[in-house]
Amino acid sequence: MASHAPATLEVDAPHGHGHHDHGHDHPPHLQHHFVSSEQQFDAAKLGMWLFLMTEILLFSGMFVAYTVYRVWHPEVFEAAALVLDTTMGFINTLVLLASSGTMAMAINRIQHDDRKGCTLFLALTLIGALVFLVIKYFEYTTKFHGGVYPGAAFNPHGEHYGYLADVPYAKQFFSIYFMATGIHAFHIIVGIGVLTWVLIRNIRGQFSSVWYTPVELGGLYWHLVDIIWIFLFPLLYLIR
Repeated sequence: MASHAPATLEVDAPHGHGHHDHGHDHPPHLQHHFVSSEQQFDAAKLGMWLFLMTEILLFSGMFVAYTVYRVWHPEVFEAAALVLDTTMGFINTLVLLASSGTMAMAINRIQHDDRKGCTLFLALTLIGALVFLVIKYFEYTTKFHGGVYPGAAFNPHGEHYGYLADVPYAKQFFSIYFMATGIHAFHIIVGIGVLTWVLIRNIRGQFSSVWYTPVELGGLYWHLVDIIWIFLFPLLYLIR
């Protein structure tokens, strides 16, 4: 009798999965739940834009509070703003604008597989962030020494700040000032942490023109921080 070997059934795997042979066309950075690097990048970028929208809503509330109080008491805001150091605010504006430029160059360099150039510009961006915080530190401490604090601790004194004690609603102005600039400074600190993480990964050679998503998303966050300051500086320091 002729023996019949069992027939071998070959069933085509669904498109995009094959026989789970991810070793050939599956780069290390690609998460298993994404079909391609492009899909993963688009999803990450969409997620970052949604996060940035929530940040805009956060600062929008402060801008609304500023606008309402300024409409109610414009003369008070003009008098209180006189003690703000416009020079320090302007220098910080230039520092952040320069850091946005270096961040853009970091992204450009990694797009061209220039890891050393990306490292350099990321480092310059971090230096700009630290300079901003140092200037803000001196600006804050000068006010604290004069008794200018937010909220109930507001107790101005001395030659430079003493007149604020007789300015009604000056307390509200400085509460808004410290809240807005303080939260912005916190975002600068977060940005330093994020960009330091990106810098370390870039030094280790984890980014290239094929995949640089964390560099670009870090850049988006940093540009938002800079843009928010572009609004804060004229509103608090210049409009009198």
